Amino acid sequence: MTTWQAYVLLAYAFVAAGFLVSGLLQCRRGRAYGRFLPLNAIGAFVWGDAVVFGLFWLIVSSAILLYGSWWLFLLVLDAFWLVRSVGETIYWLNQQFSTLDRNPPRRLWFYPLFRDNSVWFVYQTFWQCVTVITFVLLLLLWRQF
Repeated sequence: MTTWQAYVLLAYAFVAAGFLVSGLLQCRRGRAYGRFLPLNAIGAFVWGDAVVFGLFWLIVSSAILLYGSWWLFLLVLDAFWLVRSVGETIYWLNQQFSTLDRNPPRRLWFYPLFRDNSVWFVYQTFWQCVTVITFVLLLLLWRQF
């Protein structure tokens, strides 16, 4: 592992730790579903996610720093996004057919383009594309590792 790669891992660990602490504080204030765009860096979309993923990435980054393999970090990062994207695909698929409206279309990013609840299947198909990309990348990284 090169020096810059070690610094990237160290920064990732510090960001994860910061989001973990912030997530705990926000959740204690009853804001587990609160959104904060920078959380996406660790795969979190709301503060409740930040608690779990912050701890996960803090442990993973620290362990990989000790192990010293940049390829392992890329492999774990990609495997994480593969699993995360499958979960999001399932979430948005369920949202389409649910009677509960947990994500009103007007609050979603792509709403101005689609202007109705079709935005839900757009999110689902977006996450399916992420799944395919991360799966292929996982296979390529696995060969490299």
